[in-house]
Amino acid sequence: MKRKAFSLAAMALTVLLAACGGKSQTTQTAVETEEVKPAVKVAKVAVRPVDQVRDYVGTVQAEVKNNIAPQAPGRINKIFVEVGDHVRKGQKLVQMDAANLQQLTLQIENQKVDFARVKELYAVGGVSKAEFDNMKMSLEVAESQYNNTMENTQLLSPIDGIVTARNYDNGDLYAGAAILTVEQIRPVKLLVNVSENYYSKVKKGDKAIITLDALPGEKFTATVSLKYPTINAATHTFPVELTLPNSNEKVRPGMFARAELNFGTEYRVVVPDMAIVKQPGSGERFVYVYNNGKVNYVKVELGQRLDDAYELLGGIPDGATVVIAGQGRLADGMEVRVEK
Repeated sequence: MKRKAFSLAAMALTVLLAACGGKSQTTQTAVETEEVKPAVKVAKVAVRPVDQVRDYVGTVQAEVKNNIAPQAPGRINKIFVEVGDHVRKGQKLVQMDAANLQQLTLQIENQKVDFARVKELYAVGGVSKAEFDNMKMSLEVAESQYNNTMENTQLLSPIDGIVTARNYDNGDLYAGAAILTVEQIRPVKLLVNVSENYYSKVKKGDKAIITLDALPGEKFTATVSLKYPTINAATHTFPVELTLPNSNEKVRPGMFARAELNFGTEYRVVVPDMAIVKQPGSGERFVYVYNNGKVNYVKVELGQRLDDAYELLGGIPDGATVVIAGQGRLADGMEVRVEK
């Protein structure tokens, strides 16, 4: 009887131990499963107003650039200005050899005497109207030729500006290249190529902020003075001309410039920069979106960088939860656990 009671007790103890051992193993498996899920940190994204600011680069150009040269070869008697000199419109810059001009002057004086005599004879019927008209036309042609020769003997500045090039010395024979170059640098202009997406947003008179590598720390305000009417089919951009007053002449042609244009405000989803994942071997960007314990790999289109965040042009809805840490061990559709 005692032996039977002992056997029953032993059996009960065995069952109890087996039950406890099974419960412990189940708990351990659950813990191990939880530990297998990658840990991530998440953040909720939202729509907010974003200024549509875009940067463009270009080279500063003079408002007007004139090459000073006669129409025909000739000897340069004297150049009156040097590179860097400011000149006024109508100022005499170059004196060419005047031999042809002197010959024309004598010719016109003789023709004027002859024309005066013919005019007197015509008044009393001494010559025909045809003879009178021919003499008059001949004098007019000579005077026109004189004026043209004068313009090509005394070379005047067509604009207010600054001399930026001199290619000859006194006594040289002009042989094709411009003798001088005069540029108007009040104002100056900048030509930038803007994406066709903004064609309807660019208006004449819009403002732009200009910065230059040659003048660090300084900013200048320019105005849209011209919007070209066609789109370049190859680049899908259109040229925009920006004019900068440059009253102090600090900005000079040839300087490398950056132009900042603001196309208004748009409401965009903004995500932390830590959420952006670059796909290896391509320029595509992705974000892991967290929902109900799982993550999904979503392609996004980035806009401009905003400090420690990015504007999104598409891909993620307002209010979504995105992964901002732990992406290295993730895959599309994977279960994860969120760490605070």
